[in-house]
Amino acid sequence: MTYIVNGVELETDAEGYLLEPSFDDETVNVIAAAENITLTDAHWEVINYLRNQYREEGATPNFRNMVKGMDEILSLIHISEHTRPY
Repeated sequence: MTYIVNGVELETDAEGYLLEPSFDDETVNVIAAAENITLTDAHWEVINYLRNQYREEGATPNFRNMVKGMDEILSLIHISEHTRPY
C-alpha cells in the first residue's frame, strides 16, 4: 500500500504504517480520507500532540505518557470530562 501526497508516493509496510515519517498536514488528510475519517478539531489536538512528541523525542510516547499529556492539553482548553475521547 502507498499514499500519494502532493504527487509524491509514500511507502507503507504490510500493516499500512508509513516507512518514513511525514509531518505535513496534507499527509494526515490523505491518510484520513483513505480510512474514511472526517477529521475534527479533537483529532487535530491528538495529531499535533503526537507529532510534537515525535519531533522532540524521536518516538511517540508510550500509552501512559500519551494519556497524561493529552489530559494536560484537554484541561487547558477546558473540555469537560463528558466529551473527552477516553
